[in-house]
Amino acid sequence: MQVTETINEGLKREIAVVVPAEDMLAKRDEKLVDLKDRVKINGFRPGKVPLSHVTKLYGKSVMGELVNEMVDSETKNALAERKEKAAQQPTITMTEDEAEAEEILDGKKDFEFKIAYEVIPPFEIAAFDSLKIERPVVDVTDEEIQEQVERIAENNATYETKKGKAAKKDRVTMDYVGKIDGEPFEGGADENANLALGSNTFIPGFEDQLIGLKAGDEVEVKVNFPDDYGAANLAGKEAVFDVHVHEVGKPGKTEINDEFAKTLGLDDVEKLKEVVKGQIESQYGAQTRQKVKRQLLDQLDEQHQFELPAGMVEQEFNNIWQQITNDLEQAGKSFEDEDTTEEKAREDYTKLAKRRVRLGLVLAEIGESAKVEVTEAEMQQALMQQIQQYPGQEKEIYEFFQSNPDALGGIRAPIFEEKVVDHILESASVEDKTVSKEDLMKDDELPV
Repeated sequence: MQVTETINEGLKREIAVVVPAEDMLAKRDEKLVDLKDRVKINGFRPGKVPLSHVTKLYGKSVMGELVNEMVDSETKNALAERKEKAAQQPTITMTEDEAEAEEILDGKKDFEFKIAYEVIPPFEIAAFDSLKIERPVVDVTDEEIQEQVERIAENNATYETKKGKAAKKDRVTMDYVGKIDGEPFEGGADENANLALGSNTFIPGFEDQLIGLKAGDEVEVKVNFPDDYGAANLAGKEAVFDVHVHEVGKPGKTEINDEFAKTLGLDDVEKLKEVVKGQIESQYGAQTRQKVKRQLLDQLDEQHQFELPAGMVEQEFNNIWQQITNDLEQAGKSFEDEDTTEEKAREDYTKLAKRRVRLGLVLAEIGESAKVEVTEAEMQQALMQQIQQYPGQEKEIYEFFQSNPDALGGIRAPIFEEKVVDHILESASVEDKTVSKEDLMKDDELPV
């Protein structure tokens, strides 16, 4: 067998492999001899089928299997011998000429193919103690805890039917159907829905238009979905809701005491406050983690500058671009509506793609060096969380992940990344800084 490097330019590599026809025939015959003792053919006793007859029946199919095996094994061998890591799955090219392919399968012509790939570039990992992280923290005040407890009490208030008009803090029980351009949209309808006026749980402007209504009233509520609304196909759109009011309820006074805490399954009001404090701290902790991680990744990005595999950058950009353009299309918007141009957007998202590829390679190298592993228990827990998002389809979703390595990889990747970040933070210089709730909750301008 002959292996020759044909391209070595930057990160690009190409290797030409030639397997002599006689070697392919020898390997084919080994497989046929084994097959001869196992195959069942009418007219022959087991193990007594002539090799020539087995070759006639199965020679080409066995040679086809051998071609695939040779491509797989020689690709792995070539990378191992060269001590290179392919950035992506190598591209294999071989003859497309049918006559030539037949000759290879008949063992009359050498099997030739080429392996093209980009290598992961070598780079040095910067010392972790050079990382300076400022961890923003917020002190949870007694006033904030009390406000949340009172909000819980309001949400758990009992309501008595009210004959008069709905006022703020009253509860309206209603049917509604939302329409855009006269057509109902998915998720925009409900029956006997309860809405506490002033809770700000519906689209801005919706609740205010219910004030003054009474049982039996029917009204059109006109609102505009916010530009940053979660569903891209509704963001920025004007909608009209046909509302029928069934009942108006007046909230009763809820005393915040031990008895109220017990209705929530807690021992007393102090335990309720303890639980609320933990929930607030958890919310702030998640935001703190995001800020810390962003700082860490920003610094890693600055410290590690090296040539990136073009194929990885292109693939990452395409993934980002598809998501962006899909969101714009669903929202009925253009780049101009977002105060940019397609050219500028491509430039910005190319930079983002390069950042993600660079950081992905850096974190992978750190994780490998530190022997960071994702345990089976961690994978199962994450998988269960995914499955629980699809009630009634648990079996199908589980089977999908089990039969789809890429999907499982998508579950593993964020777990691995978080564990690598934890590993780095153990050696980085991290200093706590008390900030306001508003500063902590500000969104970063760019995604991590």
